[in-house]
Amino acid sequence: MVSWSELPLHGGKVPPHLLVRMKGLAKAIVEVMVEEWGPDELVYRLSDPFWFQAFNNVIGMDWDSSGSTTVVLGVLKEISWKEDLGFLVLGGKGKKMLKVKEEAEVAAKRLNVDPEELRRVSKASARLDSALLQDGYEVYIHSLIVSERAWTVVQQGMNEELALARRYQLNHLNAPWEVPHSAVAGRRGEALDLTSKASIKTIDISLDIIDEGPKRVLSLLKSATAALKGQRNLRGEVLRGPQLKFYYPVRPSPQLERALADLYEFRPKRREELLVAPGAGPKVMRALALISHLIYGAAPSFEDPVTVPLDPFLYSYAVGGKDGVPYPYDVKTADEVIKILEEVVARAKVGEKERLRALRRLSEMVENLHARGA
Repeated sequence: MVSWSELPLHGGKVPPHLLVRMKGLAKAIVEVMVEEWGPDELVYRLSDPFWFQAFNNVIGMDWDSSGSTTVVLGVLKEISWKEDLGFLVLGGKGKKMLKVKEEAEVAAKRLNVDPEELRRVSKASARLDSALLQDGYEVYIHSLIVSERAWTVVQQGMNEELALARRYQLNHLNAPWEVPHSAVAGRRGEALDLTSKASIKTIDISLDIIDEGPKRVLSLLKSATAALKGQRNLRGEVLRGPQLKFYYPVRPSPQLERALADLYEFRPKRREELLVAPGAGPKVMRALALISHLIYGAAPSFEDPVTVPLDPFLYSYAVGGKDGVPYPYDVKTADEVIKILEEVVARAKVGEKERLRALRRLSEMVENLHARGA
């Protein structure tokens, strides 16, 4: 028995006959959620790693797969754009990440929200988990889930060397410089974490350095790099462990100079502005962290911010899993659950309050399924 899920990278697709039922289950559950608690609560729940994973499990996706994020977000996106449920899923995997800009315009009209605010949230969260948090995982899924009064961002990164994925979740209640993530789920490792409270001084010094101009930054970088080669800061203190790993290589280049020029022109004055400033990519942020640490003595955090090493055995499995874990997908039960939940929604719309009773029936059905030895 494993103690937690590592979200291994999995290829392939969900078989069509199972995907149809996953969509049916997801739609029925979402309709009940929206009817009972409203779209804002649904959007907020999706920022909870346990609720997200439980939702993934109950529709029949695998507990230990990078594809769980892709499938859940893909299914929810299709549902949200086809139905009028008060929420929309923007972005997605790969090139779909770039669609947030244009999809924000549609969301603004359908949900009465500010499209520029959606774009700002999207850009800031993407920057947070790619440039300010450098943990060896490259973000390849970026989805913004939004309702009129709430938003959640779900992102996923991959580490091809480890063949693992990592899920990042943020919501509208989390301040970007206090506790930016509602969760970071995956295997704990090493990181340069400029999103941490422990890195606030590093970021403040970086803002001051940016304001001195590209030439000054490059001059400081040269001094810091020289000190790094000796594996000591300018105070003579020895550098150890992940510090060396994340600072190499940071060398002057035309690309770095252009990025610093763009950043200087934007002139971010506050930490929040750094999240949307042009030029503040991973290499620039490593250079600024290196200068702040080695020259000014402000060491950033090298603690991996993983908060949830996912334990698949905490979740109940209503209909089985696509790959037969913990048992083969039970098509008959999935169809029964879809039917029950659809009836609940239909009755709720004409005033009958039987939703909770039906959900208890769903719970009993799961228990009976386990009792049969499935």
